[in-house]
Amino acid sequence: MTTSSSGLYGNFGQANYGAAKMALVGLMQTLALEGAKYNVRVNCIAPTAATRMLEGLLPAEILAHLRPGLVSPGLLALVAENAPTRTILCAGGGRLRTGPHHPDPGHLHRRHARRRRADRGALGQGRRPHRRDRPRSGSQQGEVELAKAVAAHPQPVDA
Repeated sequence: MTTSSSGLYGNFGQANYGAAKMALVGLMQTLALEGAKYNVRVNCIAPTAATRMLEGLLPAEILAHLRPGLVSPGLLALVAENAPTRTILCAGGGRLRTGPHHPDPGHLHRRHARRRRADRGALGQGRRPHRRDRPRSGSQQGEVELAKAVAAHPQPVDA
């Protein structure tokens, strides 16, 4: 399935699109559980690629770093015989990485713990800082992928 960084991270002005793309992540989770007994693997890819939507917004020499063919190796990995299941793969600019949605182990709420500390802990506040490498929006995710692709290969690589 194809999800989007607009669903994974949110994107201003794209509430309906982001909700639909995040719904695919929920569908992936359920279908993977239902298909497990038949060895069916279900995954999502979140591509960052130059499409007609981006034409005119970025110069052609920049868009060359985000050719759709650079997403293909990620797609092939998700449909291979030994593919993982329940994986979100962010792919763009020749880079692949797993997506942001992994279960949090949580913590045990102690009945007699101080209320303020317990409330903070229940929400994960104060226990660990927000991941600095996690984009704050879908458009920032695209910017990160582009910056890393350009840094790794100042001249666009062949897809």
